[in-house]
Amino acid sequence: MRNTILARLPAGDFAAVRALLERISMTSGGILQGAGEPAKSVFFVESGIISLLAPLEQGGRIEIGHVGREGAAGVHSALGADTLTSEFTAQSDGVALRADASALRTIAEQSAPLRQALNGFANALHGQVAQVAACNGAHEVVQRLARWLLMVHDRTDGDTLNLTHEVISLMLGVTRPGVTIAAGTLQKSGLIQYSRGRLTIVDRAGLEQAACECYGIVSAYYRSELD
Repeated sequence: MRNTILARLPAGDFAAVRALLERISMTSGGILQGAGEPAKSVFFVESGIISLLAPLEQGGRIEIGHVGREGAAGVHSALGADTLTSEFTAQSDGVALRADASALRTIAEQSAPLRQALNGFANALHGQVAQVAACNGAHEVVQRLARWLLMVHDRTDGDTLNLTHEVISLMLGVTRPGVTIAAGTLQKSGLIQYSRGRLTIVDRAGLEQAACECYGIVSAYYRSELD
C-alpha cells in the first residue's frame, strides 16, 4: 500500500476501507471529477499527482493545489462536503484507489483513526491551497516555478519529470513564454535541465534556495499534520 493515509491505518480500520477501494489508472490531463459536480468519490493516490484546478472565465483553469500519495483528492467529501469547488485532473500518469464518498464517510464516523487521518490531511491541504493563493499574488514567476517543482518532486519517484510548457503554464497560471523564461533562468543557474518536455532536477538544494518561502511554509504544514 503506497498511499500514506491508508498505509498508516490499523489493520481492522483498513479492512473496512479496503472493501470500498477500486484501483483506477490515471492518464495525464484526464478529468476525474468536475468543479461544481456532486462530491461522489475520494481518490487515494498511489502514484502520480492529482491537480486541484479552480475554474476561470472563458473556460480557463489554474491549479490551486495538488495531491500525491501522501493524501486523497476529495478528502472533504468524506468529511461532509456535498459539492466539489475545484476540478480534479490527473497532472501525470498514475494510479489511484477510488472510494465512494458517502460510504467512506460512514466508516469514518465509526473509525477514529480514519477520521483523524482524513482531518489531518484536509488541514494540510487547506494550508497548501491558502499558501499557493498567496504565492501566486506575491512572488515572481521564477520563485513560483521553483516552489512548484519542489512540491512535484516531493510527490514523484526520481529526479526527472515529464512536464510540457503547456502543463506548467496551466498549473502556474502564466503564459507559455513566461514559463520559457523562468525555466531558462533556472537552467542557466544549473538547477534544472529542461528539453522536449523532460525536466530533470539537477541541484535540489539550489532549487530550494531559488524558491520563495512558500515551499517551506507548506512543507511545515504537512509535517505538523501528517508526521
